[in-house]
Amino acid sequence: MQSAKVDDTITVSHQIQPDDVRRIREAGFVAIINNRPDGEAADQPAGAEIARAAAEEGLAYAEIPVGRDGIGPDQIAGFARVLGEASGPVFAFCRTGTRSINLWALTQAGERDPDTILQLASGAGYDLSPMRPVLERLTEGAGQ
Repeated sequence: MQSAKVDDTITVSHQIQPDDVRRIREAGFVAIINNRPDGEAADQPAGAEIARAAAEEGLAYAEIPVGRDGIGPDQIAGFARVLGEASGPVFAFCRTGTRSINLWALTQAGERDPDTILQLASGAGYDLSPMRPVLERLTEGAGQ
């Protein structure tokens, strides 16, 4: 399991397996967000398997898949909802963590300035600089 802490509220990760869920709980996470659609690759576990493991470990679990159509308002709102309802740190994953970090960044626009968002993402190993114009527009629209 390859993961990267973005800040105290969120860590993003490559694909996880059901047997990773116990370690995720032991690391202090309270929720898992699955941003990978089922059936994307033959070697990935079904979301239901990870959801079962999360339930057994007492973790909240949400499936917010991002597929070929990209990220839309419903996915951003769903990701923000899980972050807002979580009583502690959230662990989000997809194939490489990129969809998860992009969703996180979009939920932060208007809450944090674009420079801070991009710095946190960079610190986690993700270059989101191509998103700067979108983050700036969303921040302006939020009145920040």
